[in-house]
Amino acid sequence: MNVTPFIDVLLVLLIMFIMVIPMATHALLVPVPTGMPPLEMREENVVKIDPQDRLFWNGQNLTREGLLNQLAGAAAMDAQPVIRFEPDGLASYETSARTIALIKDSGVQRFAFVGNHQYRDFSKSR
Repeated sequence: MNVTPFIDVLLVLLIMFIMVIPMATHALLVPVPTGMPPLEMREENVVKIDPQDRLFWNGQNLTREGLLNQLAGAAAMDAQPVIRFEPDGLASYETSARTIALIKDSGVQRFAFVGNHQYRDFSKSR
């Protein structure tokens, strides 16, 4: 029995399946700074999250992209400023965790958590 035509048909089917199957595309969304820091850079800067999950840089409201630009500007400085993180007790965990990850990924070396002592007694929480 000659199996050559059988092998030819299998190879053609294999090529057809390879061409029909969609290519797997992997996307890794990495936030990158898009400009210069729009707000003032001090020696100690405070990143605050209020109960409505809004971000603040030294008391001035800004977006997530604006915070990324501020952090990139801070990381690029020769003498990096201290970034103090002060989330409100009612701020969502997700926003706080994403902000901490953004600070970590920006390359900032001088980072501090501030105000955690006020939440140590959970019986007094709001």
